[in-house]
Amino acid sequence: QVQLVESGGGLVQPGGSQRLSCAASGSISIINRMGWYRQAPGKERELVATITSGAGTNYADSVKGRFTISRDNPKNAVYLQMNSLKPEDTAVYYCNADLRAGSDYDYKWYLGLWGQGTLVTVSS
Repeated sequence: QVQLVESGGGLVQPGGSQRLSCAASGSISIINRMGWYRQAPGKERELVATITSGAGTNYADSVKGRFTISRDNPKNAVYLQMNSLKPEDTAVYYCNADLRAGSDYDYKWYLGLWGQGTLVTVSS
């Protein structure tokens, strides 16, 4: 079964740091774009950061300079290092990826695959 599994959420104080991890499992053969999105209570899901297979990154203006996205290709993983956290960063954070599972002769693409989400609460 192909899936994305996030970890690392929790309660953190304002100004603190947190690192989220997301690993893809299953017979993964190719992962292109990976990213993090978040959804705060009562709000739409929004882009936080994305990273391409070539390590090109893109960030939401609200997190630039505070968050860093990275990936470990051999581990099929993507990370989000969050520093200088603010209460407005409180949200469920979701991992998202475009990936291929299976061999070169028998494969399936999963575009925009979502993880189950991990809650980050920034509060004193």
